[in-house]
Amino acid sequence: MTSTSYPLPRQTNLFPQILAALLGGLLLFFLSIAAVTSGYQLYYSGRIFPGVSVAGVDISGLAPEEAALRLNRNLIYPYAGQILFRDGEKAWLAAPAQLGLVFDVGASVQSAYRVGRSGGLFGNLAAEVNAWQGGVDISPVILFDQRVAYDYLQSIAAQIDKPVIEASLTIQGTQVSDTPGQVGSLVNVDTTLLNLTAQLQSFQDGEVPLVVEDQAPQILDASAAAATARQILSAPLTLSIPDMQSGDPGPWVVDVQTLANMLLVTRAVSLTVPSVSGEQYRISLDATVLQPFLEGIAASLDRGFEDARFTFNDDTRQLDLIQPAVIGRKLDVEATLAAIQQKALQGEHNIPLELVYTQPAVGNDATAESLGITGLVSDPDRSYTYFLGSSSERIQNIKTAAAKFRGLLVAPGQTFSMAEALGDISLENGFQEALIISNGRTITGVGGGVCQVSTTLFRTAFFAGYPIVERTPHAYRVGYYEQTLYGHDPNLAGLDATVFVPLVDFKFTNDTPYWLLMETYVNDGARRLTWKFYSTSDGRTVEWHTTGPQDVVPAPDPLFQENSDLEPGEMKQVDWSADGANITVTRIVWRGGQILYNDTITTHYTAWQAVCEYGPGTENPESLAQEKDLCQN
Repeated sequence: MTSTSYPLPRQTNLFPQILAALLGGLLLFFLSIAAVTSGYQLYYSGRIFPGVSVAGVDISGLAPEEAALRLNRNLIYPYAGQILFRDGEKAWLAAPAQLGLVFDVGASVQSAYRVGRSGGLFGNLAAEVNAWQGGVDISPVILFDQRVAYDYLQSIAAQIDKPVIEASLTIQGTQVSDTPGQVGSLVNVDTTLLNLTAQLQSFQDGEVPLVVEDQAPQILDASAAAATARQILSAPLTLSIPDMQSGDPGPWVVDVQTLANMLLVTRAVSLTVPSVSGEQYRISLDATVLQPFLEGIAASLDRGFEDARFTFNDDTRQLDLIQPAVIGRKLDVEATLAAIQQKALQGEHNIPLELVYTQPAVGNDATAESLGITGLVSDPDRSYTYFLGSSSERIQNIKTAAAKFRGLLVAPGQTFSMAEALGDISLENGFQEALIISNGRTITGVGGGVCQVSTTLFRTAFFAGYPIVERTPHAYRVGYYEQTLYGHDPNLAGLDATVFVPLVDFKFTNDTPYWLLMETYVNDGARRLTWKFYSTSDGRTVEWHTTGPQDVVPAPDPLFQENSDLEPGEMKQVDWSADGANITVTRIVWRGGQILYNDTITTHYTAWQAVCEYGPGTENPESLAQEKDLCQN
């Protein structure tokens, strides 16, 4: 079999042909669009495209010059428009031109003419179609001189602005006057100008809101503070002790004029008084004036507490009240200042002082049982001294000093200070001038004889077995303190104690668990001072020894000196001789067979010179002294 082959048909490539056809069609399309656009623009060459308007005025198909004429005839807003400003019932009407607005016709026409001519082929075509179909309204081009508008708004502000006035409060003498404040107002020109600009750009009539801001004073009303000041000055201020008793000081009255001088007016933030700013005037009294005044009266008000005083009734074994207890008090200056400030502002004129009270440790209702007092614990044979030969002034001082200790109580464990109990030794407190030892001389001074009392207390505490904390002997041997009923006992030397308030003190301690009651008695006839201790005995006993005067130094020869205050032939002795000596006293205090205290008291007495004074012209004073039995060692 023979096979036969036939040639296949030749295949043709169509893609280049299709691409060429498409490109040719597209080119034809663009050429058509360009031809239409060019033809449209050629037709309206030199004229504004259809559908274009400026601020609603149709200027389609008009040449720029014709469009400018039409716009000038129709757009008269800058001159015929109305801008309204209002503040309450006041109103201001202005044309936009008065506010600096100018219509730029040429620029507006140029803006309209550029529609369809400034966007490229397709952009121009789209703009032309958009204008032809729906219309394009161009905003007018305006020129706005804000300086003109600013000046116009400033002229309005001058009619609206109101200054801020602070409330005032003045005090002249005792007269108080006040004036209310005023809320100010201020046109915010800058913000209002922004509102105006927006309105003018709309090219329409309208009302522009004026931005008016209130300006509040710091204090709007001073009437409340003025009323407070008038109330304070309506009457004098009276300060007094609460529950005033007979003999209490006061009251103290501050007159109205002085009060006026004390008034202070300050400013403060208030959370309770309504005002625009929350501030108010505050009235107060000047503490720098009040405090010294209160400190000045404090001394008359301050009073130390005093325990009740008793005597022990040897028959009933109970206590008899001889002086009621005194409640201590002290002026609290700071609290009183605060009370005056508070109550004066509330309209009060009678204000009690603020006092701090201190209750005494022992009241009037104390009993012998409650204080642990059962009987006499002092040595009745050793608890007294004699003062034979004392002057009336010295005796008076002994009585005055001794009375301060009668019925006085010493608490368990307390160290008793004689100087503290004595207080001020002065003429005002009942003491008189008598002989005292001062600066190496015996001179006349207030309180001479008080050492008779301190010596008696020393011996009472010494022989009762209480601890002696502080004791100072006299500079020389004083004859009174070695006196007995029938003469002198040198073994009493070294058992004296001097007190010179406030430099020299005598102290002893009540070292028992019981209260100690002291009683003093002055026997004028016997010239004797007796001191008694009442408490409860803990069984202590006292053993004592003395060396008596040793290393005796004879007194120097008498000194005679002239005194111009004396008459010729007159002489008086102003100091007395005494031998010097050293004395050692020992004391052993026993309790329950054990030594509780073992004391050694050493005293050194200086040899003392007698001194006599004589008047001018006195011959042979030594002979005169012998004749008068003066200054004889």
